Amino acid sequence: MIIYFSGTGNSKYIADRLDDILDEDFINLNYRIKNNMKNKVDVDRYIFVVPTYAWRIPKLVSEWIQETELKMGAKVWFVMDCGDGIGNAAHYNQKLCRQKGLQYMGTAKIIMPENYIAMFNAPNPEQAQVIIDAANPVIDEVGRMISEGAAFPVPEKKNFSDWFLSAIVNPFFYRFSVKAKDFRVGEACKGCGLCVRLCPLNNIHISDGKPVWGKDCTHCMACICHCPEETIEYGQTSVGKPRYHID
Repeated sequence: MIIYFSGTGNSKYIADRLDDILDEDFINLNYRIKNNMKNKVDVDRYIFVVPTYAWRIPKLVSEWIQETELKMGAKVWFVMDCGDGIGNAAHYNQKLCRQKGLQYMGTAKIIMPENYIAMFNAPNPEQAQVIIDAANPVIDEVGRMISEGAAFPVPEKKNFSDWFLSAIVNPFFYRFSVKAKDFRVGEACKGCGLCVRLCPLNNIHISDGKPVWGKDCTHCMACICHCPEETIEYGQTSVGKPRYHID
């Protein structure tokens, strides 16, 4: 079973390409989380395809795994896309599997175009395509290993920086940075409601024809990067930056 969560499409792209190799059933975790669906998923293997949020899997994905009944002893592979690195994420993925009684089969890192424009720059379309083209053979190798039932290679020993990013920066990031208060919308907004439909935490509603953000946000960037008018901004940090999403 391929279970993916995706804000701007990177993880969905990887999941689709893995499906070409594995011919697995899909679970769209955005839909399940949005609709508070935590019914049992009873299969022999799980392939979680997720983005990297502050050098670990997204907190809302980790919480869904913890709160959803999965088959004891099933094999689990984690495939994490990122703009640069995943820090010590594998340690926490393995710990999560131990807590759930699952057989951890490793964590794979796949470099994909950056989308976190609340802090970084996203590539232009030409730059993004170069990154995606380079990722394709890596995705294919990941799919081959899963199809053979092989564990991903154990990553090289992590250094202090990897530990610090995943153990210290991650909780700091969620406590102080992951907030929706800086999202705003310009006059070009037509009130189409796409941001409302895409938000996995139902944190956006339309008021007087314009989106309004609540306090429950995961910084997936779906709303700002998918906006057809490119009129959503995150404070001043997103102004003038390319929007990135892949369908």
